[in-house]
Amino acid sequence: MCRLAEEIIHVLECNGSEGHRQTRHGLEFICTSAVRSGARKCILPLEIKGRDTEEAILESEAAASAAAAVLKEDGEYPLIITEDRWRSRREMMEARLLAHLEVFTQIYARNCEIKRMKKGEAADFLEKNHSYGDAACRYRYGIFLKRHTGHNRLSEAVSPGTLVAVATFSNARKWVKGGMTIRSYEWTRYASLPGIRISGGMGKVLKTFIQDIHPDDIMSYADLEWSEGEVYRTLGFSLEGQKEPVLFRIDAGWRRFPVRTGRADEPEMTEGEKYFRNFGSNKYRIKITDYE
Repeated sequence: MCRLAEEIIHVLECNGSEGHRQTRHGLEFICTSAVRSGARKCILPLEIKGRDTEEAILESEAAASAAAAVLKEDGEYPLIITEDRWRSRREMMEARLLAHLEVFTQIYARNCEIKRMKKGEAADFLEKNHSYGDAACRYRYGIFLKRHTGHNRLSEAVSPGTLVAVATFSNARKWVKGGMTIRSYEWTRYASLPGIRISGGMGKVLKTFIQDIHPDDIMSYADLEWSEGEVYRTLGFSLEGQKEPVLFRIDAGWRRFPVRTGRADEPEMTEGEKYFRNFGSNKYRIKITDYE
């Protein structure tokens, strides 16, 4: 068993779940079963081994093929845990792992309020809680807990007034379609606190953005390293296409740096560095204005 798989299984066992190794489509998966919730999940622990770009591409293709096969067989996209994310963002990744097994504190969007945020506050939150950190954007929204209701009082987990999630959107990109000037925006980031799930949170922040800005359409990407984007379909988005995979250098501190192939100034590999290629992204769009 690879070391990464051992560590994941240990975390599962410490949190009341079980993890069993299983070879599927030539790769080692972990099949999980949460004792408390009964939730089941297939996990692909992906160690990063690429010593050059060719190795990284082959490993990426094998993992993407296995994930697609599992999706077809199980009806659910596997949870992919890459070694660099696990090593560099351990707390976030553990919370994400447990959330997939329904081990989280649930907050309902009806008990929250949406507020516009300043750049610094939103950036700080995303750097701590989003796998890719902050990103260039124009509009920033925070989801704040307003009150506790129901049986789950959350008194020890989250207090009223706490910022529990952040969503950001780009400025408008404009083009002419059928004689109409279309203003399109990108939903660039969404992240919540580790161990917290806001039921209806994404839908509420999307509705608020539409009411405030009146976009003609909104697009976003679902990183296939994380999911195929089922949440976007739930929100009314349609799959429009795919974004190509990105090749990265992984340094000795497990940080990612995009490889700019063909560039003369691309630095030489140093000791401890490896290559990794992600799986690309699904592109989704929702049209608020009817246009062709």
